[in-house]
Amino acid sequence: MPRPRTITDEQIVTAAREVFLEQGFPATTAEIARRAGVSEGTLFKRFATKEDLFEEAVGLRDYATWREELPGLVGEGDVRRNLERAALRFLDTAGRIVPNLMLIFSRGHAPAHNPMLERLGNPIRKDADALASYLRAEVALGRVRPVDADVAALTLMGTLTHYVHRESMTPEPGREALDAGRFVRGLLDVLWPGLEP
Repeated sequence: MPRPRTITDEQIVTAAREVFLEQGFPATTAEIARRAGVSEGTLFKRFATKEDLFEEAVGLRDYATWREELPGLVGEGDVRRNLERAALRFLDTAGRIVPNLMLIFSRGHAPAHNPMLERLGNPIRKDADALASYLRAEVALGRVRPVDADVAALTLMGTLTHYVHRESMTPEPGREALDAGRFVRGLLDVLWPGLEP
């Protein structure tokens, strides 16, 4: 019978997050294990690779859930409301993850071969592609006006990404943050007339 765990996965993830924020992606698993109070062997029994641990520590495993839900929304509910919910989910997730990613990748020198960056691919492109695919499917059902779905998706994603940058990464001291709900509703007030059938 295996011994019960004394250090939880969450404690390891917390230690990893601290180390990655301090040292960037080049941080060693030895340092993470030391900080968590476990052996490197224990670390790798719980997380197969350093990249897996990084994804968990930064929250990347939850990042794409908003885009994975889009295909199930095709033909369901109100398209504008679907877009608003997807946008709010994107902002919530990206607002938590992007500042940490930027800080981590800015620490130390970036290795010439960074497997984490390769593994991430181009999330902004994936986001826009998923949204464009959703819009094309809604156009085919007559629930969205025939538009260039790629342009509409890039417009929406570019604006959302700018919001994350402005509100999460470069907030202005003394300026109250623009509420995400207000921002998304206002954005769709501008964009929806061009999409409405």
